[in-house]
Amino acid sequence: MIVLFGESIRFFDTTLRDGEQTPGISLVPAQKLEIATHLADVGVHVIEAGSAAASEGERESIRAIADAGLAAECCTYVRALPVDIDLAADAGADSVHLVVPVSDLHITTKLRKTREQVCDMAWSAVEYAKDRGLIVELSGEDASRADQAFLAMIFQEGVERGADRLCFCDTVGLLTPERATELIPPLLFAPLSIHCHDDLGFALANTIAALRAGASAAHVTVNGLGERAGNTALEELVMALEVLYGVDTGIATEELYPLSTHVARLTGVPLATNKSIVGEMAFTHESGIHAHGVMRDASTYESIRPEMVGRRRRIVIGKHSGSAAVEAALRDMGYTPDAGQLAEIVTRIKQVGDAGMRVTDADIMAIADTVMDIEFTPCLELRQFTIVSGSNAVPTASVTMLVNGGEITGAAVGNGPVDAAIRALQRSVADVGSIRLDEYRVDAITGGTDALVDVSVKLSKDGKSVTSRGARTDIIMASVEAVIAGMNRLLGEEHEDRSQNSD
Repeated sequence: MIVLFGESIRFFDTTLRDGEQTPGISLVPAQKLEIATHLADVGVHVIEAGSAAASEGERESIRAIADAGLAAECCTYVRALPVDIDLAADAGADSVHLVVPVSDLHITTKLRKTREQVCDMAWSAVEYAKDRGLIVELSGEDASRADQAFLAMIFQEGVERGADRLCFCDTVGLLTPERATELIPPLLFAPLSIHCHDDLGFALANTIAALRAGASAAHVTVNGLGERAGNTALEELVMALEVLYGVDTGIATEELYPLSTHVARLTGVPLATNKSIVGEMAFTHESGIHAHGVMRDASTYESIRPEMVGRRRRIVIGKHSGSAAVEAALRDMGYTPDAGQLAEIVTRIKQVGDAGMRVTDADIMAIADTVMDIEFTPCLELRQFTIVSGSNAVPTASVTMLVNGGEITGAAVGNGPVDAAIRALQRSVADVGSIRLDEYRVDAITGGTDALVDVSVKLSKDGKSVTSRGARTDIIMASVEAVIAGMNRLLGEEHEDRSQNSD
């Protein structure tokens, strides 16, 4: 186990500070408190709640988190200025992340100061923060491009003036694992954190190298959020340490995916489809060889069990799928085709995939119904819908449908016309089932302003989920078509016998 100063690795989460500095993200205090609570529950040790000097809203967030009684330490970013430190202390923070530029580039170009002036600022700020009763983490900004003797001098004197912890910041991602191994050991005057950015894709590797070299804490963000290419991702670091290095991180790994999706929803930054651990495709298989192997023994094509991070395995059917995967999917849907029917269903699924379209659950069920001569009676039929939207209007949708033969009209407002339409559909069927929209995706099939768009949705009800799609030149119509197709499959009558029809 990687241990320093008799303590195990500590996780310093900066999602609410460095992560929120991702362009386009702005969280209100209530949202920050939600995320902080989830982080503390997962087992993160320190939460950097924001920058106290940034705004009154930031100070309100810090106060709320500090007063919430969370198990994690509440920290705030400060510059080497008494006013920043006062704001942090007055907001109730437990600690400060005291950041001081240490490379000559930052000292001369950004601050327009000398090394001596920066030293005086840093050490005076440490003493002032200690006088205010704060835990101090003295952080060297742009440390990987600094004169290392100068950095060591600032750190050593900082500790002598009262700094509790130190932090090596690879501010623009220029560190390498080899250099981390060399640079970290001479700086261990106190517990040392490593703060890496992913500009060149080395954040995770550099963080692990620094921990192996003696650093005792890692700065991370959920989903790797952060300026430019982001920071070291919490979920990736935790699982790499647990699986590859046998480290008991103390983090509740089964909460990593729920935390990841929680942060993605509140920040509005979607997860990359192919992102490790938490991306949509991380535990998804389509290839016939892979799917067949996974169904026999998951370890053939999975390095960890999806349940370890709060996920489930998915076998996606498409043109690469073999008969075994298609048969398993059909079985889950309640179909029991014979060998001839299965072969024909597989052929038709591959034809849909060859046409450049993703194959949804609704597509598979429709193909199976046709091949097996099963009559499916939709319980929903759209009669009409109307959308009102514009610069001076709240997006509003009204819809009239036949639901099990009875006419129902529903209306709803939303964040946009598509959102309003889907909410109206959900409201219209509320009496027969609560349908949740889990995923929504739109792709342009053709170019131009009259592009044909393909909308894919994933809907769920009572633990059962289904994917469906709609393709139109009108994105609202395509969305409505996709949702109704999925709802029909979730709410439609269950066929007691989906085996081969007999005369």
